[in-house]
Amino acid sequence: MVEESNVSSLTSQTFIDRLIRENFKFFTGVPCSLLSGLISCLEETEEAKYVPSVREDSAVGLCAGAYLAGALPVLLMQNSGLGYCLNAFTSLNLIYRIPVLVIMSWRGQGGKDAPEHIIMGDINQKLLETAGMDYSVLKPENCDQVLETAMRKINEEKLPYTLLVEKGLFDERH
Repeated sequence: MVEESNVSSLTSQTFIDRLIRENFKFFTGVPCSLLSGLISCLEETEEAKYVPSVREDSAVGLCAGAYLAGALPVLLMQNSGLGYCLNAFTSLNLIYRIPVLVIMSWRGQGGKDAPEHIIMGDINQKLLETAGMDYSVLKPENCDQVLETAMRKINEEKLPYTLLVEKGLFDERH
C-alpha cells in the first residue's frame, strides 16, 4: 500500500524515497533536464542503483534484465524517446509481461518548448494509448492515487505503467 503523503512535500527526494519504499531499486534512463532533480537524487542514493543509458530502447532492455533478475525497475526518459523504445515495449514488455515504471518528461506540452519537442508533446499520449500502455499525468495532488494505480498495473498485471511529468515538477533538486 502506498503511504499517504503531504501534497506540498512532493520533491525529487521525497518521490525517490517513496519509490524505494515501494521496492523500486533499479533505475535507468537517458538524462533529461526536466528530470534532473530525480537523477541528481538517485546519483546520491545508496538504497537504489542508477545506471545511465545511451538510448531509451537500451534502457528498456536494462529494465527487462533487472526485472528478470528480481528487481522492480524504473525507466526515466523524455517523451521524444518514446519513438525509440515503442517497439521494445510492444515486442518485449507487453508480450512477456515485464513490468517497468516509466517516468517520462512531457516535453512540448501545450506547444511550449523547443520546436523539436512540439510534435511528440502533442502525440505522446496517443502513442501510449495506441500501444496499449496505461499512463497518468503525475501531479503533487494526485501522487498517492497515481502510484496506487501504477503499482496495481505492475504487481497484478505485470505490465509497464507510465507517469507523465510536466515541466517544473522534478527539473531541479529540492
